[in-house]
Formats: sequence, structure tokens, C-alpha cells
Amino acid sequence: MREIVLHDTRSGQLLALRPRDPGRVGIYACGPTVYSRIHIGNARPFVVFSLLKRFLEHEGYAVDLVVNITDVNDKIYDAANAQGRTSAELAAEMIERYRADTDELELGRPDHEPLASQTIAEILAYIQALVAGGHAYAADGDVYFHVRSDPGYGSLSHRQLDSMDQGEGIDGAERKRDPLDFALWKAHKPGEDTQWDSPWGPGRPGWHIECSAMAEQCLGVGFDIHGGGSDLVFPHHENEAAQTRAARGAELTRLWMHNGMIQFTGEKMAKSVGNIALLHEVLERHGRDAVVTYLISGHYRQPLAFSDAELQDAGRRVQRIRDALRRLDAGHASPADMARHKDAFFAALANDFNTPAALASLFEWVREANRRGESVGDADLREMLAVVGLGGLSALGAAQGDVSGVDPEAASLLAAREQARRARDFDTADRLREQLGARGWEIRDGPDGPELLPLSAP
Repeated sequence: MREIVLHDTRSGQLLALRPRDPGRVGIYACGPTVYSRIHIGNARPFVVFSLLKRFLEHEGYAVDLVVNITDVNDKIYDAANAQGRTSAELAAEMIERYRADTDELELGRPDHEPLASQTIAEILAYIQALVAGGHAYAADGDVYFHVRSDPGYGSLSHRQLDSMDQGEGIDGAERKRDPLDFALWKAHKPGEDTQWDSPWGPGRPGWHIECSAMAEQCLGVGFDIHGGGSDLVFPHHENEAAQTRAARGAELTRLWMHNGMIQFTGEKMAKSVGNIALLHEVLERHGRDAVVTYLISGHYRQPLAFSDAELQDAGRRVQRIRDALRRLDAGHASPADMARHKDAFFAALANDFNTPAALASLFEWVREANRRGESVGDADLREMLAVVGLGGLSALGAAQGDVSGVDPEAASLLAAREQARRARDFDTADRLREQLGARGWEIRDGPDGPELLPLSAP
């Protein structure tokens, strides 16, 4: 197996991947809190860790990918109350929409998608272990983690203890022994329509303990990679790490991997800020292939600027690949001396999952193939595309006919129409044909596949 190194947030260093169980990698990535539909920023970790799994499997590892769903949370209660609905109804709808929206990315589902509401027994046992060990205390139906009981607290976020703020505001401040302490269990309050029995009275779990319990339930303690957005380093992941050290005497994970935020109007994209672009709307506007290409166009650890111009540029990159695929000798190997580009592609992914460097090598391969002409096979290109989630371009390359000079959104609509036809979803195919007509394009189906022509063409 090729040596793979990844950046570890706790040590601040590139660490070689050394799985706990040889040949098998466990990954836990924090998923959404389901109080509204997800935005393009929420899609970034979903894509990063789905594609990391693909790459590791390509390298010969068996991979268990866990992406949780937080369906018990203050934000869900607040949103449901504002809409005059139950929190369970809202969460159920948004879980369904989250799965539908991420299914449109065509990267498959995680191996496990645990729900906080279905992990209550494990959460209660975790809290009881912390109380029994002197790391947590009950106060009027709440239970708090005593932060200063963990000597390692702050080692992940590299923050000074006395300068930290858990972000819980004044809620429960009078019941805490120390302002740094955070809630593990919250007593039931008016306006909260779900509750569970506990040794400390009816209530529901805090956010941080949910993930510790779900991660351990699926992967055990000391699994290989814990991922999520960089905005979760503190307090969420710091608190997860502390809970596990205190309850189990061991580290939750061997390596912490964080992706940068998507930036819109100069700051991170967030529902709380209101500067969001919903994933399903971006997919409808730009197409799946352009969205995936955009999300891997920057290094996962760095911020990624969001704009229609960025998505349009990604669409043009997709079109270049489609054009190359139509010219290549389908299914055949490329000349041996072109293998250096494929080697560089996979070496980039092995070096802290550097997708932009990998894409640069992929396009070097395409440029050389274009210079050499039809004698070049596309097998290497297909292999690279599959690993970064663009394998559908290989399947569509021959079936799409001539789309030279077509704008990227029209090309994406044509690709979606062909997928709908293969799935015998003719209503969707007809709707996509109408959308292409509205953009000024006509589809002509022929023996070599569909062709897009301007409506004014003879």
C-alpha cells in the first residue's frame, strides 16, 4: 500500500495513516443538525470524506464511514416552534430532504448514519460513567462536565483554558460550578416537546455527548479519523475528546481532520448568518458534476470562495473532460510514458488528500492526450475520475454526442436527461428537454448519442 499522510489538527503535523486495525480504516464525520435544508457549505465535508473513503478503498483499505445526524438539538426545537410543528416532524422531514439532497451528489451513502434520538441509552450510560468517575455532576436535573477535571482539555483547539467560552450563554450559568463546564444532559423545559427519562429526571442530551456516544457505538474508542468542519474544533470536538478521555481513559480518535469553510460575502457560509446557498438549488442551477468539481477544486483544509463564477469555471473544467473522453479510444490503456500523470494524481491524494494538485495532474494527462490524438486510450482517465467522484463523466462521454461549444449548464442538463432516460424516468427527461429548449438548445437523438444544436440550426 502507498504511504498516506494526513494533517492532524491536534499535533498540527502531517501524520502517516496507521490504522488501528490493519487494512481497515474507521472514519467518523460530523453530519448536519436537521432543522432546515442543507447548504453548499454542509456539502463540503460530505464530499471530502466520501471521496477520502473512495481513495482509501482504491489503495486497498476496507473503510467504515460514519456520518451522524443530529436530530435532538436546541435549533430544532426553536425552528419547530416557529413553524407551529413538532420537533420530531420537522427533524423527520429534514432528514429525508438531507438524504435526497446528498443523494443528488451521487457519491453513495455513508456506511452508518446514526441518529442522536436512537442513541439515548448509550448516551445515558456515557454520562453515568462520567458522573461515577467524578468528571460530571448533576444540578437541578441538568448534568455538567467538569472541564478542569481533564488535564488534556484544550490540546485539540490549542486554546488557553481561561479564555474559553462554551457558547452556552447564560443558560444554566447559576447551576455550573465553573463557567467553563458544559451540559451533558439538559432538564426538560417548556417548549421542548420531546424528552427521555434519566437518573436525573426527564430531559434530553447535550450536543457534544451525542457525538461521543454515536462515534463509539459505531467504531469503538481509538478509531482512525474524526472529521468535520473547522468551525467544530471548539467547542464541539474539544468536548468530544475530553468526554472520551475522562470516561474511557483513552483518546476518541487517532487523527483529527478538519475541512475549511466555504466563504460567501467574505465570511463563512452559515445558516445562522443567513448568507447561504442551498445545496439543491446550487445543484439545479449548475449540475452535479460542476458542484463536485467545485468542492474539490481547493485543498480541503483551506477556505473555499463561493460564487456563480466559481461554479461556472468548474463547469468549464467538466466540459474539457467530456470533450477529451469523446476523442479518446474508449476502454484502452494510454501509452506507458503518460503514466507519470496518473502517478502524480494518486501521489497528491496520498499527500494530505490534495485534490487540487490531483486535478492539476489529471488535466496534464488530458492536455497530453489531446496533443497525441486518438491513439490514446482513456482507461487511466476513467480510473482517476472514479476516485474523485466524476466517474459518471466516463459513462456519459460517449453517450452525450457532440456538446462542443455548449455552455456548461446546458451540458449538465443534457447529462441529467440521459441519466433520467436510462432510469426510464421519462417525465424528468421531458422536463429537462424543456429546460434545454428554454436555454435555446434542441436535442437530436442519433445512433452516436444525443446532440445539442441551437434552436435556429437547420
